[in-house]
Amino acid sequence: MTAATDPHDLTEPGGLRPAAIDPALVRHTWRVAEPLHGMIYFVPEAHERYAALGVTGRAGYFASRAAALGPVGAEPVTAAFFNFNPRLVTAALPAAWAKASPSALLAARLDAADAALTRGLGDAVHGPEVAEAAALARRAAESAAAHPQGRPLFAAHAALPWPEPPHLILWQAQTVLREFRGDGHVAALLLAGLTGLEALVLHAASGEVPERFLRASRGWSEEQWAGTVEDLRHRGLIDGDSPVLSEAGRAQRAWIEAATDRLATPAYTILGAEGCTRLAELTRPLSRTIVAAGLLKVDSAVSYKS
Repeated sequence: MTAATDPHDLTEPGGLRPAAIDPALVRHTWRVAEPLHGMIYFVPEAHERYAALGVTGRAGYFASRAAALGPVGAEPVTAAFFNFNPRLVTAALPAAWAKASPSALLAARLDAADAALTRGLGDAVHGPEVAEAAALARRAAESAAAHPQGRPLFAAHAALPWPEPPHLILWQAQTVLREFRGDGHVAALLLAGLTGLEALVLHAASGEVPERFLRASRGWSEEQWAGTVEDLRHRGLIDGDSPVLSEAGRAQRAWIEAATDRLATPAYTILGAEGCTRLAELTRPLSRTIVAAGLLKVDSAVSYKS
């Protein structure tokens, strides 16, 4: 295959169009702010509010995140979430909708975000930095709404009404931006020819996230995981007994991340380099405070437990 026809080549004709803003800056901006959204999957405030509606355990995660799609069944959620064992999703949906409506779960999620951010940020939750960050993040999220094609989970969240308090605007904007990036990431994984489980195994082999968390939280058995490790070893993407990424595996992951970054750029182009830099400057101390307050303790996540 020549470089001009290689679908993994992001610079040649037929690849992705040139980015209007540095994709590395886009990734940095998203990553710095991500704890402000990601904490919702781990904080007790969320689990308690879902449980009050009768939706407990892993079902709370699936139902609350999928609620923007409406009372859908397991199949579209399995497709959109990508790397979860379908049996795990089927155990949660559509049964959760018999206990709580999507609108009730969305309200519970927003209320949990309010309580958790207030607890984690303290007086800073009402500070001018949060208000300025919220305005920038909302601008990016609303700009992304012009690019819904191929991004169903993002589009569903982008259609939700905006809350009024700045800290909740910031949380919702980062949620929308996360799903925008996530849908693009799924597209990159599919183009790379990976299944959800294969993507998880390669992620673990990179050393960035422990295998134990990825396997257990996504509902894959040791046997399924081990079989996929062998398949990827035969394909030359991983080496060793640990396992670790091979040179080819590292190259593939680098391409996937680069493609994900480029696919995320339409959301942030409106901010420009200056706006992205400012958003990162504003959210960095907020995210650090969230982490220091223990709002991202992985082992506290209900979805992690069997």
